[in-house]
Amino acid sequence: MMTDCATCPHHEDRLEKGRCKPGDACVQAMSGRQIERFFRENPDLAQGYTGDDFWERRAIAARYISQQRLLELIDDPDEVVRRVLAYRLPVDELYRLIGDIDREVRITVADRLPAEQLEALVNDHDYLVRKYVARRMPAGRLFRMICDTDREVRMSVARRLPPESLGLMLNDVEPEIRRIVAERIQPAALSALLDDPDWGVRLQVAERATRGMLEILEHDTDPDVKEVARQRLREMDDND
Repeated sequence: MMTDCATCPHHEDRLEKGRCKPGDACVQAMSGRQIERFFRENPDLAQGYTGDDFWERRAIAARYISQQRLLELIDDPDEVVRRVLAYRLPVDELYRLIGDIDREVRITVADRLPAEQLEALVNDHDYLVRKYVARRMPAGRLFRMICDTDREVRMSVARRLPPESLGLMLNDVEPEIRRIVAERIQPAALSALLDDPDWGVRLQVAERATRGMLEILEHDTDPDVKEVARQRLREMDDND
């Protein structure tokens, strides 16, 4: 539905100067695309719409106001507006959104916070937020997440934990995680996985095992594990 330009406060200063266009670039429209085009052409007017009744108008205006004015929207009731803040706030102000009720807001915070400040989100109730934390937390500080309740979070931890610390995850209940451990742990520690119930874990062990371990795995019950172990033993013999 076309808006009434005659009642628009920008009729004289913007419409007549060609800086807005009914049905295309219009701040009064209930269309996000039209509002976006209007503020793209008239960013100086965005501040005047941060208190607008329409959430989408506020959210789009938040993309154009200065960073110094963003904090005025920190308690906006709409999560889309606060998501814009999570992307645009100066890094040293992001702590204000750590406890936001919206998951996407907290994910963005976890993606932007300095790595040394991420521990504030280690116990977030949403696994996706914790997954972002596990991807960015300094590797030497991941110990708190080794026993995370979520499989995907622990997988991220297993991929980044220092190899010398992976022994702490040898008994994880998920075979996918033990496979990652087998890929990265120091070879001398692989003996703890020789009897792993998952053939995929033992296969990964066979790819990296020392001779003594391979002599055990060449009798494994799984034919693929057995074949890899025997092939590697032959290669070792050929190189001697």
